[in-house]
Amino acid sequence: MTDRFGRGRNRIMSFVLAAALMCLTACGPLFDTHETAEEISGFKIYYVNSAETALGEEPYLLTSDKADPVAVIDELILMLSTTPDNPSLLAPITGKMNLKGYNLSDRILTMDYAESYSSIDDITEILDRAAVVRTLSQVDGVDYVAFTIEGKPLMKPENIAVGNMTADTFIYNAGNEINTYEKVTLTLYFANEAGDGLVTVYRTVVYNSNISMERLSVEQLIKGPNMETVYPTINPATGIDSVSVRDGICYVDLSSEFLTETYEVSAETAIYSLVNSLVDYPEVNKVQISIDGKTDVKFMDSIDLSKPLERNLEIIKN
Repeated sequence: MTDRFGRGRNRIMSFVLAAALMCLTACGPLFDTHETAEEISGFKIYYVNSAETALGEEPYLLTSDKADPVAVIDELILMLSTTPDNPSLLAPITGKMNLKGYNLSDRILTMDYAESYSSIDDITEILDRAAVVRTLSQVDGVDYVAFTIEGKPLMKPENIAVGNMTADTFIYNAGNEINTYEKVTLTLYFANEAGDGLVTVYRTVVYNSNISMERLSVEQLIKGPNMETVYPTINPATGIDSVSVRDGICYVDLSSEFLTETYEVSAETAIYSLVNSLVDYPEVNKVQISIDGKTDVKFMDSIDLSKPLERNLEIIKN
């Protein structure tokens, strides 16, 4: 364990935190009734609904100094571990989701759980994990949240590590039922370190089933990678005007920001990051990219976008 402002920190919940909660409760309202806790402190606590079918959220007035990420994490974990006043909501860090401690290092918050975590059913596990990640991702100083079980990375059924997560890992709209959500593993292509080739990345997300898989892939590519071994390919300011599939062609209409390449990658790497990710779907054979509805465009003055593009396997380096 390092000092308070060091790279690493491991804390285990204790009676001190319970006492802190009692103090918060006793103090009563600390904000004007015309303003919500969220409007004042900007924080929400995410919970699981009592039917364990969706997430719920409550505004929260933070009492810790926002500049002290360890104190904020302690406070938020305390709230996530405590039964909320709203009887329709459940705390996500309870029962089998037994938190042993955490470590904050290089802006990655690693939550370590007891072995009992492994026996949680799939839907409950996803919802609990989503509530924790979405809550703790609000902390300044936390870019990613990772889960471990007895010190070992949390694994997906395919024996692939879940890895670092952000709030965007869980595509979510408050109040929707779980039957409108699905869990899927996307095949995405991001840049290698040199920027001249693509690396295959498998990313698992929980998404609203009203969103097409093709649009979901484009959204995730724009968000960029959540690991340090691969690199982004698309300007994160790029907007998505539309994504549709007709007769084997995926039509992707993007905003003009797509043409401004902010990363040191080749034109082929950027374009085929998008094309290869979409052609991985069996109903897609080619990808037609347009910018603000126009196809008479050259990307980085080298790739003609006027015709649909096919998969490029040669650019894949792994």
